[in-house]
Amino acid sequence: MQKRLSRKFLLKLFFAVYIIFVIKVIIFKYPMAQLYAIADAWRRDAILEGLGTANFMPFRTIKMYIDYAYKLNSVENLAGNVLVFMPFGFLLPLIFDDLRTFSDVFINAFTFVLGIEVFQLFSAFGAFDVDDIILNCLGAALGYAAYKVMTYMLYRKNGVPPRKDDMAFNDDALSYAGDSMSPEEDGI
Repeated sequence: MQKRLSRKFLLKLFFAVYIIFVIKVIIFKYPMAQLYAIADAWRRDAILEGLGTANFMPFRTIKMYIDYAYKLNSVENLAGNVLVFMPFGFLLPLIFDDLRTFSDVFINAFTFVLGIEVFQLFSAFGAFDVDDIILNCLGAALGYAAYKVMTYMLYRKNGVPPRKDDMAFNDDALSYAGDSMSPEEDGI
């Protein structure tokens, strides 16, 4: 029991560090001196400036990156926006038993990403872009798909068929995914 609790705790700790990393990379990506300068210079009209530079049209930025792939760091931006949220879609259902459906993961990812984008819109610590929301949510969906594939493979390896309504990741699968002994052989 202690072993399982410590693994769950470590996963939660890793998830918290991951969330802090995402916030740092997306919102606080500039050097501290520049962040202080942005904060010191912030005025209410920064919101109007943010609205002027914001992209509310879906796929506009994505299309621009594709059209100018030879000039811009398009691949890094497109792939980065997807990849940064794959761990979210994978870890959320892995850690939280009540958040194991696609809709749970998608709603949480969408809410988190929307919060980041709205913060950028009002704070001048970045620019609001609806395409970031699309790409980040796609990343979370791909992470969730990886979670589902992994749970299916672990259930098959452990001889337990997945239930149609919930292929949730259980502690026994986590504990024995890489071990050769079954829980019974280990005395649990």
